[in-house]
Amino acid sequence: MDDGAQQTRPARRPGRMVGHVLGIPVYLSPSMLLLAVLVTVVYGGYVQAELGLAGPAAYAVGFGFVVCLLGSVLLHELGHALTARRHGIGVRGITLELLGGYTEMDRDAPTPRVDALVSLAGPAVSLVLGALATAAAFVLPDRTVAGEIAFQLAASNVLVAVFNVLPGLPLDGGRALRAGLWALIKDRNRATEVAAWAGRGIAVLTAAAVFTLYRLNLLTVFGLVFILLVVFTLWQGAGQSIRLARMSRRFPLVDLRALARPLFAVPSGTPLAEAQRRAGEADRGGDALAVADAGGRLVALVDAAGAAAVPAARRPWVAVDTVARDLGRVPALPLGLTGEQVVRAVQAHPGAQYVITSGEDVVGVLHVADLAELLEPRRAGRTRRPDQPSQR
Repeated sequence: MDDGAQQTRPARRPGRMVGHVLGIPVYLSPSMLLLAVLVTVVYGGYVQAELGLAGPAAYAVGFGFVVCLLGSVLLHELGHALTARRHGIGVRGITLELLGGYTEMDRDAPTPRVDALVSLAGPAVSLVLGALATAAAFVLPDRTVAGEIAFQLAASNVLVAVFNVLPGLPLDGGRALRAGLWALIKDRNRATEVAAWAGRGIAVLTAAAVFTLYRLNLLTVFGLVFILLVVFTLWQGAGQSIRLARMSRRFPLVDLRALARPLFAVPSGTPLAEAQRRAGEADRGGDALAVADAGGRLVALVDAAGAAAVPAARRPWVAVDTVARDLGRVPALPLGLTGEQVVRAVQAHPGAQYVITSGEDVVGVLHVADLAELLEPRRAGRTRRPDQPSQR
């Protein structure tokens, strides 16, 4: 299953880079290793029973099937990646994980047509691979290792192609549906939300179908668990698409000048308790604490979480410098960035605070919690304690 060909993912990946293909980095998620072990054991046992091979040889065949399966998933993702590059969209990498993989691109498709072409390129590759494997299965002798692997590859690639064109996000067919709705209603975010709800509908129908097949003894317990895992991933991916669509609709509200918290500077060496007392007396408790050198130049930014973690009894004895980061090491966001550019910058350089600059001047600090509250007010309201006021 392709769990999201065009999602923009954070820079921190849950996998290890294993190489490059056509200049595109390829990452392997630890979850893919779990799938490799499961498929090797299950398919090895099947080969042992059907072809009469000895245990080691049967499991070697199972591992060979895993390698072929990984190659099929990689080619599927390359279909997305190369089509995206052809239309001027940069590709950051391909990650192979438990239920398939995803291709990370540096921006969204600029038009519905490009969105549809990139989305359907992966299933098209899987369909071609399935057709080639089907032809090979007919040509190769029955009850042979090569014939069995060809048959399984044919079935898996055709299944992946068919399942992925179902019209619901995060499946590729859901992206094609979004592209069509986008072209029709001229609102990409609304189209994304509709396609994501369609994806949740597909997840519910798939769960109902798989339980029915299990009750009719047409599906094993392993098959039931595996497909329910696919259904759960589909439901989660659809929910993530809905969340991102709602966030994207609020991107125009992002104004760094309005979000930036003013700086309240104290001299280097000032005790943390004293710095907080001065800020409170000046009615600047909501400002970001900064550290200035003897010449009054800002040199560091106090980490709010680090300062809060210091016990109150120790704050008179802890200098602000201890819980501060050098200003040059804090990610900077220049005024004038659009909401989408701000979010992409935060995804690329995750952190709790960002310096807001105008030319060479520091005009304030963005707390990522303030940005999150602006983009997801309902989510922020649920996670905030009842006695905790809004930060802005």
